[in-house]
Amino acid sequence: MIIQAKNISTYFGDKCIHEDISFKIQENEIFGILGGSGSGKSVLLKQMLMLEHFDGGEYEILGKKLKNISDDDALFLQKQWGVVFQYGALFSFFNILENISIPLIEYTKLSKNDIKEIAMMKLKMVGLDESVARLYPSEISGGMKKRVAIARALALDSKLLFLDEPTSGLDPHSSREFDELLLSLKQSFKLCVILITHDKDSMKNVLDRFLIIEDKKVGFLGDMQTLQKDNLRLYERFMQ
Repeated sequence: MIIQAKNISTYFGDKCIHEDISFKIQENEIFGILGGSGSGKSVLLKQMLMLEHFDGGEYEILGKKLKNISDDDALFLQKQWGVVFQYGALFSFFNILENISIPLIEYTKLSKNDIKEIAMMKLKMVGLDESVARLYPSEISGGMKKRVAIARALALDSKLLFLDEPTSGLDPHSSREFDELLLSLKQSFKLCVILITHDKDSMKNVLDRFLIIEDKKVGFLGDMQTLQKDNLRLYERFMQ
């Protein structure tokens, strides 16, 4: 078990965001977090990343419980995951190779040559040519920016990859290519991917299982085939 959430509740002041939410995420799984606008999807993702509070329940990630986690355990977890937020968040004043190198500079004591070699390898891993390395984010397409963000997120050979609306802003062709990249990375590196998405094609083609948040609670937990068979109302809401 990579991630386990038990009875999570969240309040912002008097407003309840989550009520008794529980789920488990397995190894080598692409797991989706779905829900309507304002349902608390991003809050759930940020809680797992230790960027947002939760008021009740507990998360356990790679054997570490998040409530009252020690600084050493928090640092251990942060080295085990990569994160790509909605627009990639590349640094505009660094070139592509420098962007990918940032985690290696911050968290390792590798030489400059080793860092450059690893960053180049990660660039190729996401299907980009070496010629892209010296370009700046403003000089590449939206789809390429997302790939670079993935390369940076996996620079430390992360076991977990968190994505927030990864295909947002991409044209259908680029979205399909991104989905294919995710499936390839999962197969090649045994990644566990947790993502928020509204993309119907991604829901059908990429997700192994997913959680739907509805009325602050777990409205559904399972795969697309089970949703279509057991909960036609939610299937039609999200897929049509």
